[in-house]
Amino acid sequence: MNQNLFDTFATRMEDRGTANFITTPEGKIYSYADALGITERIAGALKQLGVKPGDRVAVQVDKSPEAILLYLATLRVGGVYLPLNTGYTADEIGYFLGDAEPALFVCQPAALEAAKAVAAETGCPCVETLGTNADGSLMDVAANAEPFKGIEARSDDDLAAILYTSGTTGRSKGAMLTHRNLRSNGMSLVEAWRFTENDRLIHALPIFHTHGLFVACNVILLAGGSMYFMSKFDVDTIIAAMPEGTSLMGVPTFYTRLLQDDRLTPELTANMRLFTSGSAPLTAETHQQFEQRTGHAILERYGMTETNMNTSNPYEGDRIAGTVGMPLPGVEVRITNSETGDHQPLPQGEIGMLEVRGPNVFKGYWRMPEKTKAELLDDGFFVTGDLALVDERGYVQIVGRDKDLVISGGFNVYPKEVEQVIDAMPEVMESAVIGVPHPDFGEGVTAIVVLLPGEKLEEAGVIKALAGHLAKFKQPKRVFFVEALPRNTMGKVQKKQLRDQYRDIYQDV
Repeated sequence: MNQNLFDTFATRMEDRGTANFITTPEGKIYSYADALGITERIAGALKQLGVKPGDRVAVQVDKSPEAILLYLATLRVGGVYLPLNTGYTADEIGYFLGDAEPALFVCQPAALEAAKAVAAETGCPCVETLGTNADGSLMDVAANAEPFKGIEARSDDDLAAILYTSGTTGRSKGAMLTHRNLRSNGMSLVEAWRFTENDRLIHALPIFHTHGLFVACNVILLAGGSMYFMSKFDVDTIIAAMPEGTSLMGVPTFYTRLLQDDRLTPELTANMRLFTSGSAPLTAETHQQFEQRTGHAILERYGMTETNMNTSNPYEGDRIAGTVGMPLPGVEVRITNSETGDHQPLPQGEIGMLEVRGPNVFKGYWRMPEKTKAELLDDGFFVTGDLALVDERGYVQIVGRDKDLVISGGFNVYPKEVEQVIDAMPEVMESAVIGVPHPDFGEGVTAIVVLLPGEKLEEAGVIKALAGHLAKFKQPKRVFFVEALPRNTMGKVQKKQLRDQYRDIYQDV
């Protein structure tokens, strides 16, 4: 039996036929039959360009329906899809091409000359372009190539994709994801979130990332639903889509921006059945405000590049703010002692390292056997790097990244605990708590705070307000106010950037 994930998709696409798969805000419509036909032509182009089963296809293009169809065509020919963030520079692309050694690099039309230079330096044999209007040299090749109507045989354990982690420390690592990883996780989410052929997903996420590509697109393909496919997040376009949409997958920034618009009402969202949030923590305040304004409780879930989705708040039942819910079907989690590193489970309620196991867990890091061995254990559990606890109801709470843990005066300070108290202050929009070098304490707890528009607050006021809520060692030694926190494209606060920016503030203490 062919275990190629595209075989599963193709069966569903044939079954859906003329049903709507993708609609763009400009009014362009792709039926499932249209999409299937285009994948045959792009697959023919890939074959003509020399892509063989197991070859990597690196892609750095703007979001478009054809970019999704290129992903599907890559699977169809047995290739390994390698999406790259559109914000990466030529130097960064050089690292990825040198490391992954793709047979083909597909870039934006405007970036062709720079891409050719990088490809020549790294030995990448072929560069083509893909634009946002079904244009570019790849589509020219596809128009003239013999369509490939077959599906290359792949096993469950063969690679379907490599996604590079954001690389906040050291070199970016290529997470190897198999056909089994992507299929099992997509089917779990269809079941957990009740997706059907009747769903119309408002898709405003980037597609170079697990969330926008594998969660959003794979789920819709497996369910046979449709997507309202936006090139980027835009409040007006999303609000216009909501009366006919049924679901929105977002990052916390989506929801904070929507909450700033008076048009967000129960009437506007009456047809919507599901709002999910991930890729960065959602504050309890945003969760509560959104429910008050719309009557919908945002469903927060937790995943990562190496595992896709691990846990989810329930579709039916309490969606608890500040938690990421319970393990998805087939996924196991355990909390272990992060200090001893012995991987022995801790008692319920204690904070430790979150480890996960299941068919969603990746195969390892591309050409990094030592890293793989350190993080992917012999018993199948993956060490996530996230500190968490499981409460008495079985809900998982993420308290921070292991590397974000602050050790001040020998005491462990979990940034999330301090951030929650600061965020609860009426003047505060959000905060980030970091540890930076301190001559007496090792690390000084430091808060970076964004105020709500028009609000005023001073450093002394924040420190005084925390005194009654947190032990002395957890209280920030300094508080800084900024217009906005630095974030990556998925909305994650870049704490490493903050640590670098503020690293010398205590050197004269």
